[in-house]
Amino acid sequence: MGQAKVDENLDPQAISQLQAGKSTSADVLRLLGAPSEVIELGNKSAWLYQSQNTKQMGLWLLVYGSYGEDTQFDRCWVFFNENGMLTHYGDNLNADSAEYHLSGS
Repeated sequence: MGQAKVDENLDPQAISQLQAGKSTSADVLRLLGAPSEVIELGNKSAWLYQSQNTKQMGLWLLVYGSYGEDTQFDRCWVFFNENGMLTHYGDNLNADSAEYHLSGS
């Protein structure tokens, strides 16, 4: 059995404080920290916050082997206008739902 995490899970309470039309890029940095990725969209921008959780399980016997892996992500995209004002965001927080399992189960 093994587990691999990439970055810490995103904080749902911090995400819930984001307000389109009110939160600035500085507010988002304060609440969520540095983004995993920044994409420039002309004079606008999108930031990706992401964490990953992978759980693996394997069983090998002399004549039989089985392996299972489940990877789940926390993701939050935030979008800013040309003035650095948050226009909208979307999140999907599933990293904690990764499960240990063997193939066929």
